[in-house]
Amino acid sequence: MTHFTPWQSLIGGLLIGFSTLLLIRWLGKVAGISGIVGQLWAGTATDKAWRLAFVIGLLLSPFIYQLFAVLPAIQIEAGLPVLVLAGLLVGFGTRLGSGCTSGHGVCGLSRLSLRSLVATLTFMLVAMAVVWVMRHLLNN
Repeated sequence: MTHFTPWQSLIGGLLIGFSTLLLIRWLGKVAGISGIVGQLWAGTATDKAWRLAFVIGLLLSPFIYQLFAVLPAIQIEAGLPVLVLAGLLVGFGTRLGSGCTSGHGVCGLSRLSLRSLVATLTFMLVAMAVVWVMRHLLNN
């Protein structure tokens, strides 16, 4: 808990919840990042426009944050092969779970989806198991 940021976390959570609400209310769409990016080039021009705006907003958000506070330092200790493997596993898990953590955890749970509850519990349990193995068995 060396970098505990309750106010930034609260504001970020409120912004995520509000943007999710707007997306569902205005467009009837779920704010699952993998689905938004995966379908970016499919569909009508209107469908592409909101998806592109969403992705641009994600990419611009650190720069907007920098107007109000200092960005935290990013330190990645894993090598390129581990990062590539991790990315491939996340992509596989997203495909296997029919969605990502944002789609299931934020949107699915707020809609009381049983499938999203199972998916989110699975994400969390696997994440806890991986951290335990990395810290206690592999000493990383």
